[in-house]
Amino acid sequence: MSEDIRQSLGLRPVINVSGTMTSLGASIAVPEAVAAVPKIMTQFVEMNDLQRQASKIIARLTGAEAGFVTASCASGISLAVAGAITGPDLLAVEQLPETRTAKKEVIVQAGHIVNYGAPVDQAIRIAGGTVVSIGQATSTHRFHLENAITENTAAAVYVVSHHVVDYGLLHLSEFVEIAHARGVPVIVDAASEYDLRGFLATGADVVLYSGHKFLGGPTSGIVAGAKDMVRNAYIQNYGIGRGMKVGKESIFGVMAALEAWETRDHEGIRAREQSYLDLWKATLDGRPGITAVIDPDPTNNPLDRLKVMIDPAEARITAWDLSAALAAGDPPIIVRDHEAEHQYFYLDPCNLHPGQEHIVARRLGEELDKARRSNEIIATPIEDLSRHRFDGLLKWPD
Repeated sequence: MSEDIRQSLGLRPVINVSGTMTSLGASIAVPEAVAAVPKIMTQFVEMNDLQRQASKIIARLTGAEAGFVTASCASGISLAVAGAITGPDLLAVEQLPETRTAKKEVIVQAGHIVNYGAPVDQAIRIAGGTVVSIGQATSTHRFHLENAITENTAAAVYVVSHHVVDYGLLHLSEFVEIAHARGVPVIVDAASEYDLRGFLATGADVVLYSGHKFLGGPTSGIVAGAKDMVRNAYIQNYGIGRGMKVGKESIFGVMAALEAWETRDHEGIRAREQSYLDLWKATLDGRPGITAVIDPDPTNNPLDRLKVMIDPAEARITAWDLSAALAAGDPPIIVRDHEAEHQYFYLDPCNLHPGQEHIVARRLGEELDKARRSNEIIATPIEDLSRHRFDGLLKWPD
């Protein structure tokens, strides 16, 4: 592990067992990407030509016809939608988000309109798209999509994420089948997905990936797919994409991360992560009020997490209070607690430096022991989570 500069910057030395979260810096960059960045930082390049080279690597890894690197997967949504609306019309590109065409409707299942740190539908509206929500939060059927498609439909967006509703919605293959039968292209947001080929193989026209999550590159997104649609998305860099531009260092860093992906010891990484889960489970097993089970990733990434379920009456602390105590401690441990109101959180093993797994185990034991010694159950009102969720943001930079 390289020198930790956080203390000199006045930053807390957090340990991330939450996952590839943007709010924590996403992931540990792979050595190949770290080595690539300084090599290009002092050099001038013709950016379009650098992107052409990136396109070759993206195509090889994903099976796409073409691809490019952008600022983030979120910007990739906007660029891909914009490309579907404007096509290669450069005047239309300049005028976005205002449009000269009625063909700007973008279909999304209601259960896919989620917030990944910002709303999915906002990324579409930034591009000039009009969001057409189909079905209900937990139910979308063929007839919903079939009847939503009109002569004004520019594209359909499909979101693959742990945030989306995971039942009652259309499967990607069926979504593609219905959309393609009416000539509607399908854009897939697969920001946090491990599978670089499966979505295009299923028939998606454009797939969007994060370059800095599982790939371990610099902050970036990847747009991959059919050449004409990728090209139409790329030319948005001369319009709304200007404010989403990506630097040469991120492009080259992602190229290095993609090439490293081909030789990465995926099985070895999985085995190491499994050993972390086994350690944490052994640490928690037998503790009053704690049930720990190893859960597979909900979107079929080759990754398991430890689900820590808490009975406050026995453990003497709620899931959200234990999460807060771990985050406030020394060192701070940030767990995956987006469902803590259901009295559980997850421990994600994919972003640890060697030895940190033992620190996590120790801190879990310390906080649970402290809770057991409490005279009363530690139970902050659940409403306080919502009431104070954005306090820090609204006071920033203080």
